[in-house]
Amino acid sequence: MGLQLVPLFPLPLVLLPAMPLPLHIFEDRYKEMMGEIIAASEGGGAESEFGVVLAKDEGIINIGCTAVVQKVMRRYDDGRMDLLAVGQRRFRILGINEDRPYLRAEVEFFEDVDLTEVPTELKARAAVAHRRLLALEGREAEAGSTTRLSFRIACLLDDVDKRQMVLALRSEVERLEFLVKAVPEYVVKQERITLAKRVAPLNGHAKKLGTGDDH
Repeated sequence: MGLQLVPLFPLPLVLLPAMPLPLHIFEDRYKEMMGEIIAASEGGGAESEFGVVLAKDEGIINIGCTAVVQKVMRRYDDGRMDLLAVGQRRFRILGINEDRPYLRAEVEFFEDVDLTEVPTELKARAAVAHRRLLALEGREAEAGSTTRLSFRIACLLDDVDKRQMVLALRSEVERLEFLVKAVPEYVVKQERITLAKRVAPLNGHAKKLGTGDDH
């Protein structure tokens, strides 16, 4: 699909197509980067995308997702900005360019290579997994969404490794098969964490009942 040089924004998260991404821009290099991207976007230029990649201690992951700035929420006097961006296209990094204060990368965009239709049973199991995650978050499904179900499910996972796997897979069937196996264990883990948070404040502070010593 051709190569393109895009600005990179390494973050401790995995962005997925159509996923909203609120950002607070405060570093000088990213103020410059976003200033150029916003100007290109307002002018209808092609260079209005930036790449978001997962940053780990050992470096950045070479598969990421581009984003575009949907709205500038607030501009501060010192140049800081609050933005709302949204995920767009998946890419693979082929090379890094350090000519600017911020990183840029030569990337290759990719789509799914396996376009097999999702079996009805798998689609039903994935829908159940999606509903379980929405319930866990206390949210409702967006009506009329055209985003692939696998990406909508993965957006609800607070797990960068699982999200990264979903981002990299090039088949909706493979992504959904992975998710229907991963979600039940994830939900149980999150429910345990929620319960532990509720119980933790009581540790060491519970009143003894029936001692007659309460005043």
